[in-house]
Amino acid sequence: MSSGYKSVTGTGPFARSRMFTFSLTLIRHGETQYNRDKLLQGQGVDTLLSETGAQQGEAVGHYLKDIPFSTVFVSNLQRAIQTAEFIIKNNNHCSGTKMILEPLLRERGFGIVEGRPRESLKNMANAAGKSSRDYTPPGGETLDQVKARVKKFLSVLFNQVVEAHGWSGQEPGTKDGDVSDSAPCGFASDGLEGVSVHALVVSHGAYIRVAMKHIVEDLKCSLPKDATVSHVFSPCPNTGITRFIFTLKQSEPGPVLSDARCVFIHRKDHLVNLEAAEQK
Repeated sequence: MSSGYKSVTGTGPFARSRMFTFSLTLIRHGETQYNRDKLLQGQGVDTLLSETGAQQGEAVGHYLKDIPFSTVFVSNLQRAIQTAEFIIKNNNHCSGTKMILEPLLRERGFGIVEGRPRESLKNMANAAGKSSRDYTPPGGETLDQVKARVKKFLSVLFNQVVEAHGWSGQEPGTKDGDVSDSAPCGFASDGLEGVSVHALVVSHGAYIRVAMKHIVEDLKCSLPKDATVSHVFSPCPNTGITRFIFTLKQSEPGPVLSDARCVFIHRKDHLVNLEAAEQK
């Protein structure tokens, strides 16, 4: 694991401290017209959901309706806020839950190409001899800058769940490999057995890709048994769902990550009917 999230060892007062396990359900916002038209939004274009995006929001809300989210963190861009509103509205346990608008979850900034076709970014990257994924347009955020936001957000999240719930010493649920992201018609509760604290995070496609790389590569998160590298780091579909189980350990500076595992990746079972209707 990277520095800042390493487990605590030794014989000090926290060497045998209790563990705290919680789930993180990470969701990309619903479709916008810019998504449909293959235009870059980034941070400077703050659009609302399209009609399809609203339907996706309703669908993911219904799919997750029985998960009692105690913490809801949301990017402060409108497409993410709207998606979170659909999820909270349809949830059987979150009527009084207030979302926390978090700028650290905003989409990667794409500088001068925001509002322009994705092809513009590709052309600029090709001219610079780089891939679109690795290229930083003028005025945009580097991948390292986005990664720094991801790391800072995880620290905020870890502290928040512990402050809200205390060191309860919960036991993790399903063991690594028991649930595959490729399993058809997965249950919304997959991986949650034995876990009573659940966090919801709604963010953006490029941000989620950077977050996945950090959690998997730097934090050594274990993956479902059937996961492939291409799928893990592939673009998350609109309202695609990824779930992690994090176990924290008490330390003198604050909670640190002891274990991380991924239950499923970019799941979109809730969109099957919508996609079928669009193809007719």
